Amino acid sequence: MLGPGKRNAAQHVHDYVGTTATTFASSDEELLSASTTCTNGDQSTYYWPVIRDLNSTGPDAFDDGGGLDGNFGAILPVTSVDLTYHGNPTEDVVAAPQGLRMPTGDAKAGTNGDENANAKWTCTGFEDRTTTQYPLCPEGSDLVRILDFPSCWDGENTDSEDHRSHLVFPEEDGSCAGGTQAVPALRMTLTYDRPDGRAFALDSFPEQQHDPATDHASSINLMSETLMDRAVDCINDGRTC
Repeated sequence: MLGPGKRNAAQHVHDYVGTTATTFASSDEELLSASTTCTNGDQSTYYWPVIRDLNSTGPDAFDDGGGLDGNFGAILPVTSVDLTYHGNPTEDVVAAPQGLRMPTGDAKAGTNGDENANAKWTCTGFEDRTTTQYPLCPEGSDLVRILDFPSCWDGENTDSEDHRSHLVFPEEDGSCAGGTQAVPALRMTLTYDRPDGRAFALDSFPEQQHDPATDHASSINLMSETLMDRAVDCINDGRTC
């Protein structure tokens, strides 16, 4: 992401789980050498833009990435982060390489259009229905973001010039086309105790005006070979691990 004159380029704040060395400038070696918040020892990093409570004032109201970039309000804490990996309906998955960059969504979908947009908003109890808009959850229901990642790898590269071409979404029938091969498909589910009504907004680039369609996330796979092999075996055997 480009943000001329901005040290970290993002112009909005990200939250993350996984390796504790995550910064905008971390190398793979630094990430691998740190501890992790994942109970299974996964040192991958998983990150996404924060949501803010528009009824409250955040501590970064006069900082870059916060109020100076139009992102006002107190950051809403995530109440749960559910990271799951899934199989492919037409073929077995293969191990994803260490260092694989995995993006989903488009942080500039408001101006770029919906070609790469992949926002899914919903509420607890209604996860089978999603929208690209901010949902109005009923009383007793929490706000949910679902972020599905591409899972058809070119078999060679861990990144690409556009940061997308090396890892793409399956075809409509679920198959991986064009010589790509299926790797475990990441789904990230984020849950929040939301403010009343729709008094919340996604952090965004200033020109995106907090458009909910700009929801996005990224991950860098840094699972050990042993852990990745366990995941692949579990998925291909149809087990829940």
